[in-house]
Amino acid sequence: MKLIRFGEKNDERPGVIDSNGKIRDLSSYFQDYDKAFFLSDGLEKIKRLNYKSAPVIDEPVRIAPPIANVGKFICVGLNYADHAAESGMDVPDEPVLFMKATSSIVGPNDAVVLPPDSEKSDWEVELGVIIGKEAKYVSEEDAMDYVAGFCLINDLSERTYQLEKGGQWCKGKGCDTFAPMGPFMATADEVKEPNNLHIWLEVNGEIKQNGNTNTMVFTVPFLVHYISQFMSLQPGDVISTGTPPGVGLGMTPPQYLKEGDEMRLGIEGLGEQVQKVERYKK
Repeated sequence: MKLIRFGEKNDERPGVIDSNGKIRDLSSYFQDYDKAFFLSDGLEKIKRLNYKSAPVIDEPVRIAPPIANVGKFICVGLNYADHAAESGMDVPDEPVLFMKATSSIVGPNDAVVLPPDSEKSDWEVELGVIIGKEAKYVSEEDAMDYVAGFCLINDLSERTYQLEKGGQWCKGKGCDTFAPMGPFMATADEVKEPNNLHIWLEVNGEIKQNGNTNTMVFTVPFLVHYISQFMSLQPGDVISTGTPPGVGLGMTPPQYLKEGDEMRLGIEGLGEQVQKVERYKK
């Protein structure tokens, strides 16, 4: 299944994409796709639901992030060896983890708004993992039992904030609008090989990133297992699994986003995003 949320900000509704690619409105069955949805066995309820009779959304609508009220947004740094190299950093012996502010989450086609003084904002296409039930000290072998599904994420980064202002990476990762998610969550049964998906991003029509999740240093099952040793993963939590090479930081000379740019990105089986770049006006 492909679960989708749609509607204007603060008025989003849950839906599903049917076999004809149409959005079906499920708001009469479910309040939203959030922690409570997963805890109440919502995925199984949708599977049993004859949603072919649910209303079709024919008019153009804003596509929202596929999950509401994300509890934790956990990111994995340097998880592609070639991206670590272009960043001038060593491939880590263990996953590098950091948090991204949940207030950075926006819809897949919402505008990306650069901070007023941003000079080094960068793109990062990533595979997102959505947790479906509490995972605490789980084994790598059992890890996929805790995954509800997958989605596309653009993990934007302000490199000055991230790398030149001391402390942890969260300063450069948590800016408002720096985490477009969606357009939908594909349930785990639809993504047979999460570690073998084409992943790409272009800026102004020029391909910048063009890779495959099979070059990840640490696989999805290992990451779920690993992170669960340090914190419990709750339903609706999101793990962003790292980016392939081709970010602006790694180019010679470096290239960064500017007002008026357009990003387009996608992952095999998980749809596409398009974002216009704006600058915050004080």
